[in-house]
Amino acid sequence: MTQYAIYFQQNWVGDHTAEWFQSRVEPSNAVVRDMEAAGVLVFAGGLEEDLADAFTADATSGTVQITDGPYTETTEYLGGITVIDVPDLETAKMWAGRVAEGCGWPQEVRVIK
Repeated sequence: MTQYAIYFQQNWVGDHTAEWFQSRVEPSNAVVRDMEAAGVLVFAGGLEEDLADAFTADATSGTVQITDGPYTETTEYLGGITVIDVPDLETAKMWAGRVAEGCGWPQEVRVIK
């Protein structure tokens, strides 16, 4: 079994109405339920969109520094992540496609080493 991260950048979501976002709740929840039923789900969740609520832990100076806000100022940031544990690449691709359909925006997939 191999773990894969299925994730998206917030800017990939696009501009949509509140009604459109509401229409994605059930399809995306259905995919998560299906992953749970198949026994492949490790974790799934969206991330806080307000970067003012983020904080950074940095130990590169030799001492841990905790600071408010994101590590770097950027317009691209992680919007959500799903981690699955599946037997092969084809199964990972299938679940990534299901997540993309459920959410309504692109997903990127990488093996977790």
